Amino acid sequence: MITELWKGLQRTLWDRPFKAGHLIHERYRIQEVLGMGSYGITYLALDRHTEEIIVLKQLRHTKAKTTAGLFSFQRESQILEALQHHPVPKLLNTFQDEQSHFIAMEWIKGETFEDLIFRDNQTYNEKETIAILLELLNITEHFHEKGIIHRDLRIPNIIQRDNKLIVIDFGLACYLLDKHEEIEDSNDHPEKLRMRAVKVESDLFALGHFALFLLYSSYVPQSKKELSWEEELEISLPFKSILRRMLQLDEPFHSAIDVQKALRSI
Repeated sequence: MITELWKGLQRTLWDRPFKAGHLIHERYRIQEVLGMGSYGITYLALDRHTEEIIVLKQLRHTKAKTTAGLFSFQRESQILEALQHHPVPKLLNTFQDEQSHFIAMEWIKGETFEDLIFRDNQTYNEKETIAILLELLNITEHFHEKGIIHRDLRIPNIIQRDNKLIVIDFGLACYLLDKHEEIEDSNDHPEKLRMRAVKVESDLFALGHFALFLLYSSYVPQSKKELSWEEELEISLPFKSILRRMLQLDEPFHSAIDVQKALRSI
């Protein structure tokens, strides 16, 4: 408890985000804060060289003091560069100055599935969910072919633009060879541990949960009693079986291709 309080105090004192109007590297003018993660602070910024709005990610000062923090941040830019021909944000620049370490990347204009479901009240049936899953599995398979595991395939990190899907936020992504990343806090929730594991199955597990969010968007409770997703959702038995394997409730799938084959057989 004391350790967590100390970490929180450090972040408050040393990891304050830059305010709107602040100029970074004599080039990027901060517009607004998009979010604050465990390793970085993300901004919308104006690139004064191109007059375009971009996303600028800053490594937290507290993380910059650790070898693991620096390594993780550098790896994120390396992974983005390795995936430039895939539906991910384009890497624009990486640099370090007296203020911090930064990654500049393309701003993806579109709607996250979190926005679509909770803000716009978009609903998805089984057929629509399967179609979206198939596209996402195709993207994910290309990541895996390059030995990259995203480890954070959640509804805020998947954007729909012009009926195409784009995956963002590679802050937790790593290579399959980075086995030390498997070390997690043993007190973490088992689902979090499964999603963060450095193996293909972790991304498939995350996509199983992603699918449940889509399916629940059209769910209307029939009872005040809380039931399992298998009891509440009216989906076909074959799809239910596939989701159970994605969620590692039954013998798990070991590749995105295997999940695609199963989905296409429904």
